[in-house]
Amino acid sequence: MVGIMPMPKSNWRAAVELGLVSSTFSTFVSYLFAARIGRDAAVDWMTVAAIPARDWAISAEPSWSSIFIGIAFHQWADFSWAVVFFGVLGRWTAGLRPLTIFLLAIPWAVFSSATEWLLLVPLLPFWQPLFTLQQPYWIGLLVHMASAAMYPVFGWLRYPLGRAPDTPDVVTAKVWGVAALAIMAVLTGLAILGSLDRELPWMGADEQSDQNYIRHMTTHHAQGIELANLAVSRASDPHLRSLAMLMVASQTGEVRIFERWWRSWFDAPMPLCLASERAAMPGLLSDGQMQHIKSAPAGQFDILFIHLMSIHHAGAVKMADQAWRGQGDPRLRVMAHAIRHEQQGEIRLMHGTSGFDAVSAALRNMIADNINR
Repeated sequence: MVGIMPMPKSNWRAAVELGLVSSTFSTFVSYLFAARIGRDAAVDWMTVAAIPARDWAISAEPSWSSIFIGIAFHQWADFSWAVVFFGVLGRWTAGLRPLTIFLLAIPWAVFSSATEWLLLVPLLPFWQPLFTLQQPYWIGLLVHMASAAMYPVFGWLRYPLGRAPDTPDVVTAKVWGVAALAIMAVLTGLAILGSLDRELPWMGADEQSDQNYIRHMTTHHAQGIELANLAVSRASDPHLRSLAMLMVASQTGEVRIFERWWRSWFDAPMPLCLASERAAMPGLLSDGQMQHIKSAPAGQFDILFIHLMSIHHAGAVKMADQAWRGQGDPRLRVMAHAIRHEQQGEIRLMHGTSGFDAVSAALRNMIADNINR
């Protein structure tokens, strides 16, 4: 007696379930993988939270509430894209084979992440330039790729639990889901090892340059954190205070990653920078400049802070640009590219860039040579 083929769920119901699965998978992958390429996941979630919550979400140390809002907002966005792909477009996508779905999901991830980064966040409906200027496009692309990578399991989710037929497409979808769990297990293991200062070994071609870059940027960030903390307590403009909090959070997180990588990759403790190295470091402010802003009258502080922090950031961009174009460890180079984008973006944010100008500046920041200020 031939068994009766079970009826599939509606495309919309399966799309909703797939959206929950894919968005959750991308959240876990983002959290576990972020530090492997030099990203502080908590700071990134806080930046995402600032899209709907604005300056309220930003603090010098990411709060659990801002992290929760950032994750929830990210999952809502990834969920929505999955529902569009299999619900709105389900007439054409629902019956596709898993590998075909995956091949279509790749350009879909490019389209959806670009739409958010270039249009929905900096322009309409949110008009929030911080996300686009703070995070280069490729970060959002990686997150959307992680979400879209789960789309092939749709062929399994189309059927009620435990009643999916053993067709080749369903078997492929099940194997795909198991592979996703295996990837999460591997990333979890790497994250645990990283927390124990046992990151994967250094893999560059110029160890001395990488060591110098980590030492110099750690020193540079330490002064940047000190300078930003002054604005947290003294800036008159509340938006500038929030931006200074973000600078403290992002640079503190980056210093932690630098220190963890140093302990994982190199045998000796990290040496302090010599006076001659500090003097030659681009953008590092002099003792006189630091004393000047510390004693600046309240009415002059904001303008002076923007001026000095712009100089400081421009120096960090030059250092990061050199590391990005060098022959060091790929992880450090990827982190350097994100830093050069972030700090150029913060210069723009301090000067009030928004709207189309923010999008244009963000595109230039990703590909331009180091800036001169």
